[in-house]
Amino acid sequence: MIENIHKDIKPNLKKYNQELIDMTAQEMLSWGYKEFDNQFAITTSFGIQSSVLLDIVSKLSLQKKIKIFWIDTGYLPPETYHYAEKLIKNLSLEIEVLQSELSPARMEAMYGKLWETNKKSDLDKYHELRKIKPLENGLKKYNIQCWGSGVRSSQTQNRKEMKFLDVIRQRLSLRPLLNWTSKDIFYYMEENNLPAHPLFNKGYSTVGDWHSSTPDGKQTKGRATRFGGIKQECGIHTNN
Repeated sequence: MIENIHKDIKPNLKKYNQELIDMTAQEMLSWGYKEFDNQFAITTSFGIQSSVLLDIVSKLSLQKKIKIFWIDTGYLPPETYHYAEKLIKNLSLEIEVLQSELSPARMEAMYGKLWETNKKSDLDKYHELRKIKPLENGLKKYNIQCWGSGVRSSQTQNRKEMKFLDVIRQRLSLRPLLNWTSKDIFYYMEENNLPAHPLFNKGYSTVGDWHSSTPDGKQTKGRATRFGGIKQECGIHTNN
């Protein structure tokens, strides 16, 4: 547990959120580094819309100073791994990969294929092992006090309630793209010649692990296509 998130910021979250609301995504990221120096980082999944935040970071003068963590569950689709390599090369990114201490084979031997049971408790266990713990270990390793992500308010009910800056598991979380729309994402990618994730052209509007992601359908779209419809959040962006 971090003993002191930032003594001047945590008690004044409302005030800082009022300031952040008028900032661009670029300005928010610069603010994060200015406030927290090398204790600031961003996370990426190399999902459908991940290129936007990564591109913004790559164009900042701070690009080599802001740590970028990739949470790799070991179960991502082949297309995501190839896409990640392409973006890392094109944007000249320095990425640190965060993975579970348990290999996929060892986890399955001990707990089974947790995504196949249709039980929320098993999916929660899976996400704890493969996403939350690896992220927390990485944040702890570098004593990160504030981490940014590309979450947007339109994605889930939980994200509709988010602020630009809030506390998640004893650390501050910054959301530079929180008020961006899908059109904003589309036009940014188009204007900056960012390649689309290969699965976008196959009907996916969001993608995570291969076993828990499906294309949009007539009845389900967006985050409702994830985790068999049992849940919409993997737990990284929640306190529960």
